Parts: sequence; structure tokens; C-alpha cells
Amino acid sequence: MADVTPIDGLYGDAKAVVQCLEKGTEVSLQVSAGDHFRKALLLAAASYFEHRVCESVLEFVRERSGGSILVQNFVQNKAVARQYHTWFNWNETNANQFFGLFGSEFRSEMSGKVKASDDLRAAIQAFLELGNERNKLVHQDYVTFPLDKTLDEIYTLYQKALTFVEQLPGSLRDGDRPRV
Repeated sequence: MADVTPIDGLYGDAKAVVQCLEKGTEVSLQVSAGDHFRKALLLAAASYFEHRVCESVLEFVRERSGGSILVQNFVQNKAVARQYHTWFNWNETNANQFFGLFGSEFRSEMSGKVKASDDLRAAIQAFLELGNERNKLVHQDYVTFPLDKTLDEIYTLYQKALTFVEQLPGSLRDGDRPRV
């Protein structure tokens, strides 16, 4: 079983509060709390993934640069800091734009892996859907944004997307092996 993440804890807490409110008579409070928890879970999941993906890329750079502080700082400052949301085409259902940042050979290799794995394809689609929903939420007036997904649907997307995020470090290492 996968490790419990902070997102799992947030989901569990939100679910418990909503269930508790369902037992009461304050329907408007229940609806309001549910709305806020759904938005918070969406933002938290997208933020968690941003952190994990950026850390995976930076760890890969640390390994491949032999721990060079200069290379790490350069990549952090020019390729990672405030760049994450440009790495992906959030309106797509594939991560080819991201894979292409590592070269056409890696993009092609990852496209083949994705085609061969329904789980990985579904994970990438869920990852991009969460990122796209996050972007709409923060850029289209958070308070009034009509988030159509339930708390459970957001959490399910998160669980699916986690597969992509967890496989990314290994995919980068595998993609960087010497070619014969």
C-alpha cells in the first residue's frame, strides 16, 4: 500500500466534517463547508503535485550533475522557479509537452510507455485534469467559481494522478540511461 500523504489526511478530515454537518440542521453551513473543502482539496492536491514534480526534476539534476551546486542553482533559477505551469499543456490529455522538455527521444519513449499502460495514461489524464481545474479555480474568481466535482471525485483524481507523480523519478532515470 502507498504511503499516506498530507492530501489523504486533508480528505479524511474534510469528509469527517461534512459527514458530521450532514447530521445537523444547518444545511447552508453543510453546503458552504463542502464547497470550501472541495476547493481546498483541489488546490492542495495540485500544489502537492507541483512540489513533488519539481523535486523529482531537481533530484534528477542533482544526481546527474554529480551534486554540482552551480548546475542545481542554475536549473532551480531558470528552469524550475515560477516555471512549473509552463511545463504542461493543461488543456491536453497527455504530458507530451513536459516529456519533450527532456528531448524528442525521451518524449517518444514516454509516449510508447503511456500507450502501453492504461494505468499510466489514466494517471496522466487525472494529473492534467487536476492541474487544469486548479488553474480555472485560481484564475476565475475562487469564491464564486462553480467547481462541479465532488470531494470524492477530486480525491479519486488525486489517487489516480499519484501513479504518474510516483513513477516520474524512475522514468527520468530510465530515460537517461546510456544508448548503445
